[in-house]
Amino acid sequence: MLSYFAKRTMIGILTLLAASIIVFAVLEVVPGDPARLMLGMNATDDAVRTLQEQMGLNQPLLLRYLSWLGGLLGGDLGRSYTYSVPVFDLITERVAVSLPLALASLAMSTLIAIPVGMFTASNRGKLSDTATMGIAQIGVAIPNFWFALLLVYVFAVTLRLLPAGGFPGWNAGLGAGLKSLILPSIALALPQAAILARITRSALLDVLGEDYIRTARAKGLSNRQILFRHALRNALIPVLTILGLQFAFLLAGTIIIENVFYLPGLGRLVFQAITQRDLIVVEGVVMLLVATVIIVNLLVDLSYAIVDPRLRSQQ
Repeated sequence: MLSYFAKRTMIGILTLLAASIIVFAVLEVVPGDPARLMLGMNATDDAVRTLQEQMGLNQPLLLRYLSWLGGLLGGDLGRSYTYSVPVFDLITERVAVSLPLALASLAMSTLIAIPVGMFTASNRGKLSDTATMGIAQIGVAIPNFWFALLLVYVFAVTLRLLPAGGFPGWNAGLGAGLKSLILPSIALALPQAAILARITRSALLDVLGEDYIRTARAKGLSNRQILFRHALRNALIPVLTILGLQFAFLLAGTIIIENVFYLPGLGRLVFQAITQRDLIVVEGVVMLLVATVIIVNLLVDLSYAIVDPRLRSQQ
């Protein structure tokens, strides 16, 4: 396990380095001059050149990359061109919204999807299975933003039970903060739950066809015992893979939902930074998300060995 962990960690570091090169190179070819954008289109060329020198934008590309990479390794993500504050502080402030939102959505999705997947797998071919999978297919097809607007109309506008948007901050109290995240969490969780339920059902059906399941039935074990003791654990590997991918998506792919509910999260920060040509912020957020995906994938790979002891011996 130790050698496997070391190997995966090295692969993750190399992936992160490759990602830094790609992210820096791609953003450098994006049209527009941050210095001119900050000063306005009527700024003189001398003023623009002075600001470029202050921001280091006049340095050679390789030198700028190495300087930025050195800052990353030292925990310095630079200063925002637009807000004139450290990028690290901006990201920390926005993570305090996006991370709880992603975790709440993932927990909600998991608590819904796995029981639904188990129920449909144990009732394969029955009307309940067909109806449930039909509803799940609708959940996969419904766009997040449309579902979010529907939730706002029903629970905020009509019933007036939950806020339509905005985030009061955690200083306003844990209850107020969590209340503002309920509708966004539901909007993100239900489509993901539909996907995860279908994956869980498919994985369980594959396992339920194995010889050891037939042996368990021949020994007189009930369907409930077979499902919980034998089938579920052996079907968890594809489920864990999807969970890892969903967490990365929920943390990084919430731009539309955060804009619908006017939440000051990472997605909204990236959207604003792109429109304002604040490339240093975009680079910092993207690298954080890449690092998160790598870490989550590493944890998922390690969890395989915990779920399936056979993989432990192979590693």
